[in-house]
Amino acid sequence: MTMITPSSELTLTKGTSPAGLNEFALGGRVRCMQVWPPEGLKKFETLSYLPPLDREGLANEISYLMRMGWVPCLEFEVGEAYIHREYHNLPGYYDGRYWTMWKLPMYGCTDPAQVLKEVDECSQLYPHAHVRILGFDNKRQVQCISFIAYKPP
Repeated sequence: MTMITPSSELTLTKGTSPAGLNEFALGGRVRCMQVWPPEGLKKFETLSYLPPLDREGLANEISYLMRMGWVPCLEFEVGEAYIHREYHNLPGYYDGRYWTMWKLPMYGCTDPAQVLKEVDECSQLYPHAHVRILGFDNKRQVQCISFIAYKPP
């Protein structure tokens, strides 16, 4: 066990830990951010802990997956887009994992604007659906990244 010793940069806070060790805090006020409220906010996959991405943020993520050599692909879900249990209570079984593919994967796509155009088309045709962008590695046949591009109002 490593002990923290006081220095000029650290100041003692009132109270001690249950083990009787002194607690230390940095001199300034500590600000904490809650990452996941336990009620009312459903989470998705990658990047879901961040605020929603704007057009520029989406374009940057799409550029990243293209630089990695992955193929952009769009999926959408009209019903419940969250992972949930509906039909079975077996461990490891969840509904809502598989979404409907929007067109075919965008093989040969080199411009994030093309992908964003497809996101717009999908969200206009299905305004109450969630739309996500996937990065598919066609050599290894796996999905490498997935993030939400559109949430219904």
